[in-house]
Amino acid sequence: MARLVIRILLLAPLVAIAGGLLWLRSSLPLSEGRLALDGPGADISIARDAHGIPTIRAASEPDAAFALGFVHAQDRLFQMDLMRRAGAGRLSEWFGGKTLGIDRFMRTIGLYRAAEREYPLLSPPLRAALDAYAAGVNAYLAHRRGALPLEYYLLNVSPEPWKPADTLVWAKLMALELAGNFRRELLHARLARRLTPEELRLLYPPYPADGPVTVGGAVHALDGMPLAEIAALLPRFVGPGFASNNWVVDGAHSASGKPLLANDPHLGLSAPSVWYVVRIETPGLSLAGATAPGSPVLVLGHNQRIAWGFTNTESDVEDLFIEHVDPADATHYLAPGGSEPFATRSEQIRVRHAAPVTLSVRATRHGPVISDLGGRYADAAAPGSVLALQATFLQGEDRTAEALWRVNRAGNWDAFRDALKDFVAPQQNMVYADIDGNIGFFAPGRVPIRGKGDGWLPAPGWSGEYDWTGYIPFDQLPSAFNPPAGRILSANNKIVPDSYPYYLGRGWDLPYRAERIAALLEATPRQSPASFAAMQGDTLSLMAKDLLPLMLTAAPASKAAADALDRLRAWDGRMQRDQAAPLLFVAWLRELNRTLFADRLGDAFDDYWGLHPDVVRLVLTEHSEWCVDPAAPKAGSCAARLSASLERALDELRRRYGADMEQWRWGAPHQARFANQFWSAVPVLGKLFGLAIAADGGYDTVDRGATPLAGSADPYADVLGPTLRMIVDLSNPDDARFVIAPGESGNVLSPHYHDLMESWRNTAYVTLGGEAVGGTLVLAPR
Repeated sequence: MARLVIRILLLAPLVAIAGGLLWLRSSLPLSEGRLALDGPGADISIARDAHGIPTIRAASEPDAAFALGFVHAQDRLFQMDLMRRAGAGRLSEWFGGKTLGIDRFMRTIGLYRAAEREYPLLSPPLRAALDAYAAGVNAYLAHRRGALPLEYYLLNVSPEPWKPADTLVWAKLMALELAGNFRRELLHARLARRLTPEELRLLYPPYPADGPVTVGGAVHALDGMPLAEIAALLPRFVGPGFASNNWVVDGAHSASGKPLLANDPHLGLSAPSVWYVVRIETPGLSLAGATAPGSPVLVLGHNQRIAWGFTNTESDVEDLFIEHVDPADATHYLAPGGSEPFATRSEQIRVRHAAPVTLSVRATRHGPVISDLGGRYADAAAPGSVLALQATFLQGEDRTAEALWRVNRAGNWDAFRDALKDFVAPQQNMVYADIDGNIGFFAPGRVPIRGKGDGWLPAPGWSGEYDWTGYIPFDQLPSAFNPPAGRILSANNKIVPDSYPYYLGRGWDLPYRAERIAALLEATPRQSPASFAAMQGDTLSLMAKDLLPLMLTAAPASKAAADALDRLRAWDGRMQRDQAAPLLFVAWLRELNRTLFADRLGDAFDDYWGLHPDVVRLVLTEHSEWCVDPAAPKAGSCAARLSASLERALDELRRRYGADMEQWRWGAPHQARFANQFWSAVPVLGKLFGLAIAADGGYDTVDRGATPLAGSADPYADVLGPTLRMIVDLSNPDDARFVIAPGESGNVLSPHYHDLMESWRNTAYVTLGGEAVGGTLVLAPR
């Protein structure tokens, strides 16, 4: 009996663990059978393929939206919850004080309030779809037969019912991530305190002739304002963030005789993916492509007649304004017409395991005061001055969701273009193709026209001279239709000539990717889906081809340096994961940037630190004075700096990867890291559920694999790249190719959490609407 008791006691924990795992596995989606629910008007079929990707067949568009809400909730509920809570500034209700900074920022700028204002502006059909989508999410919450995703139990929280504003805040968050160039304005202002206009021109080539002088004495109004501290209070996801690729060729340049379109948007890699791929069939509409979990709108993809893809325009649609507080009344600020009261409101942030935090928010005629982010007016404001943010996506009359909804239903160029009149933010480079053989380009969005200045630095708000006076007229936004060349491309490069009459911005990415795409299009007169796939996987670094002839003039200071230089001379410039040369090049260029700029830029250097190949080229060819050590101005040269930085880079690589250079490989540190917003912060389980895979590509390659570089424990990790790859041949849109990573599911217990990761790494694809080997679920009206 004693032995039996001991056995029972030993087995009991194992039985409990096994039972717990079985119960948690019930959080995986129901994929077969028939489920009667309130909401559908008729039977809805949800068929899943081998990767868990659903095809929805519905008798009406509201039923399709209902089903999409249901499957999003099945696969991505916790991700959706985090998204809406981030947008609403409510993360601290779940995570406590560690997310209070994010909540303060979101409540200050009022992103969710802006989303709530958008709903009444939308058309009745779109509002009906938003309502149906929310009903689908809530039907899953009410009728799920198993456990919630594991994250909810670890946090001991439950999801709330879904609302249309929860959907609309997604586009606001994306605008904030892609158009967040006000972070750059803060950095520019910090650098303007240390450097001359000539030095700034070197750091940001090409710099306008009037440079920072355009703000006159406004920079001095920032004296005493802790700009670095304000910048540090911004959430990490606040942009701007490069990059993306898209291109399209007409039928004369494709093997099929019909247009061919490709798109790969580059965002931060994450698990789960920012995208959820799906096919949706209704009697009048056939959609396939990428949706955002939380939204019923197809963001990127095709319908039965047209296809479209996006890249970020990098236009400047945000400005910081320096406002003078009225010296006679601190509740007012100075405006062109005299003293005006701050608009104020009080926000209460609930904080888990702590007392609620009351936040006082001020706004001027330009927008919310972000220098109050510390929570008390005096903490982050210079005496007499505050910083206010004006952004297009915070303004009224935002119907961006309506634009995408209408794009989904457009059947030709005119309808597509007309739909984009409602598009506000963020401005995007949209390529277009249709089954009739047409191709096009349009860059929709609300882009401000400034009375003075260019938005590169915080501008005076008190005079009105720098105010926005309107927006670029829709008919004068950059566009093209059936250009003579028969092809269109964008890769965050400059999209307009100098003769364009309006100012878009000057934050364009360097043209390496655009030049490489153009060369590959030129090299193959008739393109195919296979040649487009090879282009999306291209790893040739034009940056390395451009800079290495200058860097290889360095004299080796050691045998290891001589070996490294020999390897770099023999390298073909391709950022392949099985080679050492890419690692040597990036590590050396990273260290060279620190050698040249760290001392001059002081505490602003970490925020400036990058590869900056254009600036390095200028230093090595035209501005050798930057190679002089400020601490020893009579000593040093560019040759000495090159040699010294190579030695320091080799020292660092030996510390990280061992002494044998023969064993170094780019893929060892250049792992595509799919960070999970929740699990990455959980000890032990974070490593268990962490996803990484050795990846090709680099900062400037078409197959993008950007690294954090500055101040990181893993400076060469692949953290930003193609979150979706899409290729559509308009001769047969239903055969379009897609891939996301790491998988379709956000549930760590699902086999589809990471089953697309290797396909993504190897530029392999799937088609949507395949055999329903994953089961078919019918949602039926109750």
